[in-house]
Amino acid sequence: MNDMTSIQKDKLMSDLRMVIADAEEVLRMTADEVGEGAADLRSRVQARMNQAKDDLVHLQEAAVAKAKAAGHVADDFVHDNPWKSIGIATGVGLVIGLLISRR
Repeated sequence: MNDMTSIQKDKLMSDLRMVIADAEEVLRMTADEVGEGAADLRSRVQARMNQAKDDLVHLQEAAVAKAKAAGHVADDFVHDNPWKSIGIATGVGLVIGLLISRR
């Protein structure tokens, strides 16, 4: 999961939220079903959904923590090396400008 881009992670989290919401709706719709098997199945699904929600929260917290850490590292680099940062930004801007001007 370390190789995933932030867009892929956001899409995965969005998809998981939708699956959890759909499963909760199914549980609400089948709440009037009686029988030991149905009740057992509902309790297992509810337990798995709760675990998935917890995992999703932990994943989101980890992603936020990594983004903040990367931001702090970049900020420290810029403050420690202002001229290198200006040079890098200029180089990147030049490359982008050249690529855009070719079109």
